[in-house]
Amino acid sequence: MPWGLLPGIWALAWPTMLEELSQTAVQYADTAMVGALGTDATAAVGATVTVNWLVGSTIHALAVGFLAYIAQALGADRPGDAHRAAGQGVLAVLTVGAAFTAITLGLSPFVPAWMQVDEPLRETASRYFFILYAPMLFRTAIIVFGTMLRAAGDARTPMRIGLAMNVLNVCLNALLIPEARQRTVFGVSLTLPGAGLGVTGAALASALAFAAGGILITVAFLRNPAITPKGQKLTPQKDVLLPCLKVALPNALQRFATSLGYVVFASLVNALGTLATATHTVANTVESAFYVPGYGMQTAAATLAGRALGAKDLTKLKDLRRMLLVLEVALMVVSGGLLFVFAPELIGIFSKDPAVAELGTTVLRMVAVSEPFYGVSIIIEGMLQGLGRTGFPFAVNVMGMWGVRIALTFVFTRFFGGGLVEAWGCMIGHNLLLFTVFSIHFILTLRRWTENGLPAGVAERK
Repeated sequence: MPWGLLPGIWALAWPTMLEELSQTAVQYADTAMVGALGTDATAAVGATVTVNWLVGSTIHALAVGFLAYIAQALGADRPGDAHRAAGQGVLAVLTVGAAFTAITLGLSPFVPAWMQVDEPLRETASRYFFILYAPMLFRTAIIVFGTMLRAAGDARTPMRIGLAMNVLNVCLNALLIPEARQRTVFGVSLTLPGAGLGVTGAALASALAFAAGGILITVAFLRNPAITPKGQKLTPQKDVLLPCLKVALPNALQRFATSLGYVVFASLVNALGTLATATHTVANTVESAFYVPGYGMQTAAATLAGRALGAKDLTKLKDLRRMLLVLEVALMVVSGGLLFVFAPELIGIFSKDPAVAELGTTVLRMVAVSEPFYGVSIIIEGMLQGLGRTGFPFAVNVMGMWGVRIALTFVFTRFFGGGLVEAWGCMIGHNLLLFTVFSIHFILTLRRWTENGLPAGVAERK
């Protein structure tokens, strides 16, 4: 086992894991504070969460193109190319951020109806969605600039900014969501301030935190010596943008198609009623904490695989695969075990409704068993992203989402009277498909490269 790679992997992975964990903690706080307002409030917020994934994942796909280019350029010792890519990243943030602001704000009145949200909740859900997407330019900067900093080997700065942003979010939640209330501390009665804005307060807290985080990550990006865009032209440069887009476009289509699938999946769940919607929202929130090892390691996998390709080091690439997968499976076995054991207590944090607790515990224990398998697919997909090989993951993810998760959920819920348990069973089937197909593909790819040599990286395609 190539244990010598462990320090480099861990140096990139642990800050991202901590950042992901802090974001999950904010999700927990949001859901718990909104959940205290009642099941309807939880459903109003949760009903549009998958649209948030749709928008965010599309921007992440753009960032993956720049990650692959920068990691490979630095691995090949071509810092000038990395700076040029950073300059094109600024142009991308301005263009994409402005476009998504216009799109999301314009569609905010219609999204709750498309998501089949119950009629009485639609106005609240629409207002929440509008406020959350007002700072879209800042959110785009957080994703793209943060990814490029990690590609340059700086995972700690995005982590620190993410932590600060999340602390601000929680503090604003406490001020904006609840009414002013009395609390007794050590026998002293205190009046805690509160604006009493409820769901709207949760949206405002998140929006303000996004704005602050976007400003901070932009400053850090401009100051990073390895990839600072200072002095670069903010005009399109085809020889940089086209290789980045060749990686980003399949990944964007994949994320768009799969995230749209999440939207359709959520709408199928929402059609089952308020109990299913609230339970699905709470269970998704709980589950997200237990994916932290997977997605925390994915960025490290992408960055290190890209650098190995840039340096034309196939041996290191194979060693990375072994080390990353061993670490990932070990971490996901632990996280899955904890999720299985503590599912009832975790559900109880967000909802006191006995029906939500019972149903949520069942679906969480189902998915806990599949965690290690899903972790393997996350790592392999991350390595393929760093290598600039995003076409195959696109095809497999779309096939799995629409051919397994959506189609089977539709059949089981509409024709066989199935509920949330059957829907989550279809989701687990999708995850197992990814594990199987990605594993076989990556083994065969490395075997082919061993026989024929490594291909050109995206940073070499001029």
